[in-house]
Amino acid sequence: MVMGASGSKLEKALGDQFPEGERYFGLENFGNTCYCNSVLQALYFCIPFREKLLEYYANNKTPGDAEENLLTCLADLFMQVSQSKKKTGVIAPKRFVQRVKKQNELFRSYMHQDAHEFLNFLLNELVDILEKESSAAKDSPQSSSPEKVPNGLVQPLANGVRKEPPVTLVHKNFQGILTNETRCLRCETVTARDETFFDLSVDIEQNSSITSCLKNFCSTETLNAEDKFFCDKCCSLQEAQKRMKIKKAPHILVIHLKRFKYIEQLGRYKKLSYRVVFPMELKLSTSDDVDTEYSLFAVVVHVGSGPNHGHYVSLVKSHNHWLFFDDENVEMVEESTLQTFFGSSHEYSGNTDHGYILFYEGLGGKS
Repeated sequence: MVMGASGSKLEKALGDQFPEGERYFGLENFGNTCYCNSVLQALYFCIPFREKLLEYYANNKTPGDAEENLLTCLADLFMQVSQSKKKTGVIAPKRFVQRVKKQNELFRSYMHQDAHEFLNFLLNELVDILEKESSAAKDSPQSSSPEKVPNGLVQPLANGVRKEPPVTLVHKNFQGILTNETRCLRCETVTARDETFFDLSVDIEQNSSITSCLKNFCSTETLNAEDKFFCDKCCSLQEAQKRMKIKKAPHILVIHLKRFKYIEQLGRYKKLSYRVVFPMELKLSTSDDVDTEYSLFAVVVHVGSGPNHGHYVSLVKSHNHWLFFDDENVEMVEESTLQTFFGSSHEYSGNTDHGYILFYEGLGGKS
């Protein structure tokens, strides 16, 4: 059987270097669920997230009659992998996929789905569940002690009153803060608005790097002509300068490369196969000049020449080894293999495997 073969091959390849207590499992594909499998592998090897989720599972073993949700299905899947007696193999994430399709009709069809849309949906859904649990626990009479609500939430107490909103295990790992700054060019008034993010979606250019994409993301743009800004002080539309600043860097930085672009003349989306170099180590500066250093630990790759068809695979770093996950198959690869997923220097290259979502972990401990 191929499944067992790829597993035992991996065990042979790692030999006595097989990390203590680690598990490497492929995930079965249910027709078109590679978008889901590739993201799940990246999240499983996001160790701080995995640990918090397993802790949640240990503290919230639901009784048989409790209603399952996306969070319990994900925690259950992570538990299955981490507690497996075998070191390698294949798991069918059937309950999880069924729950995704039940929650969101977007993912019900057998059409090609978008891995970034799925990641967004999943993280936001987990936040909703955890926040609902937190407020339910807060309203229940037994919850006088915060220790009795170990549901993955941080619940800071100020004079015995819990602050709002709760900080979930998703926020703790993935949330950063952006400041959207607009300066009126007539009266010089600066309007600043903070917004939170779980990932950064960046525009890409040919023969560029993640560093330059992030610089462009934070660059100043002028709002004029029909894009003028309504200035509250001038009480009228004015020319203005707008820019984004990163105010607080997340512990896990997720960068989504905007490889699918709507082309007006064609009336449809086109995949940009641009070469965008992503480094193993990355430095991110915040608006108060604090540098956060990051290390790459996962890449979700889109394979295919267009936006409406193709395949997703992921590369993951675990205990200093890089692994390649393609649904049921798992194999070891050299770090240099990642360079083959940067993209193509010219448009009509035969290479259609391109880095699409990058996961970096902050090196300075949890922020």
